[in-house]
Amino acid sequence: MLMSRYGIAVAVLSTVAFTSDVMAFAPGPRGFVRRMPSVQLRAEAKNENVAQTEGTSRDKVMTFSYDMSIDPEYEKPTYPGTGNGLSGESGEYDVVVIGSGMGGLSCGAISAKYGDKVLVLESHIKCGGSAHTFSRMHDGGKYSFEVGPSIFEGLDRPSLNPLRMIFDLLEEEMPVKTYTGLGYWTPEGYWRFPIGSSRKFEDLLLEQADDGPKAVAEWNELRSRLKTLGGSTTAVSLLNLRQDPGFLATTAGSLPFVLTHPDVFLDLNLTFDSLHKTVDKIVTDPFLLNFIDTMCIFCGFPAKGAMTAHMLYILERFFEESACYSVPIGGTCGLGNTLVRGLEKFGGKIQLNAHVDEIVVENGRAVGVKLKNGSMVKAKKAVVSNATPFDTVKMLGNSQELPEGVKTWKDELGKLPRHGAIMHLFIAIDAKDLDLSHIQDPAQLVIQDWGRSMQDSQNLCSFFIPSLLDDTVCPEGKHVIHVYSSGGEPYEPWEKLKPDSPEYEAYKEERAQVLWEAVERCIPDVRERVEFSIIGSPLAHEAFLRRDRGTYGMAWAAGSAAPQAGLLGSVLPFPFPNLKTPVDGLLRCGDSCFPGIGTPSAAASGAICANTMNHVGKHLDMLEEASKRDPVYKFLDPGLLGQIYKPLVQGSTPSEELNVEKVK
Repeated sequence: MLMSRYGIAVAVLSTVAFTSDVMAFAPGPRGFVRRMPSVQLRAEAKNENVAQTEGTSRDKVMTFSYDMSIDPEYEKPTYPGTGNGLSGESGEYDVVVIGSGMGGLSCGAISAKYGDKVLVLESHIKCGGSAHTFSRMHDGGKYSFEVGPSIFEGLDRPSLNPLRMIFDLLEEEMPVKTYTGLGYWTPEGYWRFPIGSSRKFEDLLLEQADDGPKAVAEWNELRSRLKTLGGSTTAVSLLNLRQDPGFLATTAGSLPFVLTHPDVFLDLNLTFDSLHKTVDKIVTDPFLLNFIDTMCIFCGFPAKGAMTAHMLYILERFFEESACYSVPIGGTCGLGNTLVRGLEKFGGKIQLNAHVDEIVVENGRAVGVKLKNGSMVKAKKAVVSNATPFDTVKMLGNSQELPEGVKTWKDELGKLPRHGAIMHLFIAIDAKDLDLSHIQDPAQLVIQDWGRSMQDSQNLCSFFIPSLLDDTVCPEGKHVIHVYSSGGEPYEPWEKLKPDSPEYEAYKEERAQVLWEAVERCIPDVRERVEFSIIGSPLAHEAFLRRDRGTYGMAWAAGSAAPQAGLLGSVLPFPFPNLKTPVDGLLRCGDSCFPGIGTPSAAASGAICANTMNHVGKHLDMLEEASKRDPVYKFLDPGLLGQIYKPLVQGSTPSEELNVEKVK
């Protein structure tokens, strides 16, 4: 949620791994409510999840665990403005997608481009998942706020960002404005990470590090160590991948790179392993170590727990002169709206406020879904869940007969470790005579204590002021600010609080104090300038973003293979469950699938899913078409090598459980 992701580089390395085992992908307000004591609340809810958040340390990796087979005894809160889920109509489609996050919409739009009849079902009244925007009217003016990701790189022009690639593939545009840095408010003071310049970053190291020249040398040594892996970002993309033997054809264009860089084989384990194992061998400077951890935390973990692959895109892309961050004009809702235009352009449909109660399974195959209003929607080819794994297992229920292996799959996915929840603070302020010349960028990161965990929601947060660049999100002379914690807020103290009760409001104020204090680092009189403010608790995050217990996402720390990772997990520390499931015709996409958390990565997972559901010939044609959109995309087309492999694998695509002709 904090930032766009860097999973692109793992594509070519996945390809290398897959060539050693073709079946690696086989299914295997101005005033404040008076604070009330919360000691009793915390004591009642205290367990391991809560205990780990008290007195956190930098070395401790935090994950949160729940058993989804045990239904909570309390009723989940509902909020006005999220919908009642009772819309949606019966029908029959080739592909039914549950959820309109970046993964679901990308899967739906690309499937529609392939020629499938597609329906995307969204429980909320707005599309986009975590990437949507809400508005409030105040004194006749409209104020719009982000609720999720704020920091995007590579959306301003054709780039290696898979989300931008998908926009271009769909021939859709999204207007943005750009900026070139990220502000840091640290215990030592303010500094700025400059994107788009190696020299400026080295100047920063010389200025801030205890031993500047040594820090520069260590940084360059780290870049050199990971150079071959980083170079893979322009050998093959995530859009080339599919989860069947057809990948041999669609990724064949990477073979020249692999043959000229044989050391890539030696680094396969490193790609998916924890980054800290490499960093700790090279980097000793505290400032540089802190910077690396903050770059990794955007995927949920610091360097300890983050895949090495997460750093590769930063090393390769962030220091190119053209690199910059983007602000979508009108809000991050533009991401989802752009994908919906692509979906509908190719004949696909989206139904909002249409909550899926159950994935229907007959004779071991997912054949459709049952909506909350009782309507049945049939799926001839596949049902794709863009919901979290924790919500997906609940939709299979316990009353219908399910194939062998599903119970184990449900149990393992339902108990997967996850990141904690997130606290939000939305502030509208009067900007009269406000001087913000001391910052250059809308995005700011705030760290209270380097010795505490960066996953600690009371230690690290970000705030985003899109109105610095986008004058459409609030009235003239005002600013809107979204402040959000890291994904480590424990859910237990919240789960039995009643929204709008005095206890609930008081606890919101208590937990949001650190968010106010973060903004005060930059705008000391922010509370005096407030027009109105809204605190978003984990309960609100859960309800508005349809995320079980308000989770930031799945949290399998790098270094070992996740459950249900398929055969790939038996040879590499692959930290993602399989896209496929034990139920024929049921697939998954989104940030719990490869390549992980973040809008670009979630979008890529949707593309991989759509590719998997279609014949390799269609996939090759799409890659050739995409390669002609811009010179940057030329490497997408595997060319002659792809055509050589095509006859060898086309009979196995799509794989048997998705082949409609065989199902009939």
